Amino acid sequence: MYSGKIGHLMLGICSRKTTGVCGVAQNLAGRSGLSWTAVCKQRTLWQRKSACPELQQQHVPTYLTSARSASNTTVDPNELKRFQSLANKWWDEQGEFGALHAMNDLRVPFIRDNLLNAHRRSRQVGKPLAGLRILDVGCGGGLLSEPLGRLGADVLGIDPVTDSISTARLHLSHDPDLCERVCYRDCTLEELSEEAEAEQSAGGFDAIVASEVVEHLLNLETFAFSCSQVLKPGGSLFITTINKTNLSYALAIVVAEQLLRIVPTGTHDWEKFVSPVELESLLESYGFSVQSVQGTLYNPLSGSWSWTDSTSITYALHAVKQREEPLLDLGGDSGPQPDHRAHSAATHN
Repeated sequence: MYSGKIGHLMLGICSRKTTGVCGVAQNLAGRSGLSWTAVCKQRTLWQRKSACPELQQQHVPTYLTSARSASNTTVDPNELKRFQSLANKWWDEQGEFGALHAMNDLRVPFIRDNLLNAHRRSRQVGKPLAGLRILDVGCGGGLLSEPLGRLGADVLGIDPVTDSISTARLHLSHDPDLCERVCYRDCTLEELSEEAEAEQSAGGFDAIVASEVVEHLLNLETFAFSCSQVLKPGGSLFITTINKTNLSYALAIVVAEQLLRIVPTGTHDWEKFVSPVELESLLESYGFSVQSVQGTLYNPLSGSWSWTDSTSITYALHAVKQREEPLLDLGGDSGPQPDHRAHSAATHN
């Protein structure tokens, strides 16, 4: 019954622009005895209640501070406990991670096609990503690592939840051929970055994937900094996540958690959601150039994902680490250099 309700909601969303999406959510809230105004007020009260006293003062964007600030870890202990309790359920396609299994139909081609456009060279039949090294951050049980490995890439999946890595390794062991291209480590991204820095081997990966991860991290600045450390110049960063809008709050928290109870209460923290514009600004401050941002949509009725023009709920982002600037010729013209961080926000609908 609940999946039917949410499915009809999503079907309505698919056929509307952003303003139409808001209208559908408003109608659902109204039928549930909760007005759209009440939803927005509830979000505001929740936001104020959870905010620290210091944040009541004038707000300074966190990405303007150093990645080595008060919190230099990406791991939230509460998130760690939550995923620890779900570690043995990663490969249950009908369970809590069913939507992530379905998302492979969207995110794997998104990663593959962008990498093929960036690396134009001879390809092995059936293994178009052969020769590329990919880091899967927050790999969980390996739901995305394995498909990328089957495309020929050498994949390292990392996750701070030890039991999730154990699940990933156990599932991988059933495919001996894949074991040659995919491996897992129970560590954090910042630990990997520090190792690379100590070994002076920064920039070892052709691509980094962080799918449905950044909305669970404690510190996005550390995440962006660490990505820039372990990614090759010209390498790609792929992110899928949830936008920070009234609509995403209504659907991900009010509808999914509070009204329909199809997602366990506390799964999402709206404060950790990030908009495409904010994420782009953060990444560009750490040397990335955002190439594309595309809205995504999940339909629980059909159990499938699709692309959409609106990024108001969830979205996929592709960014590229800028190549190092050539040294200036001190004897020649040292006029103004182009700003490689400039990028239009017109793609953010």
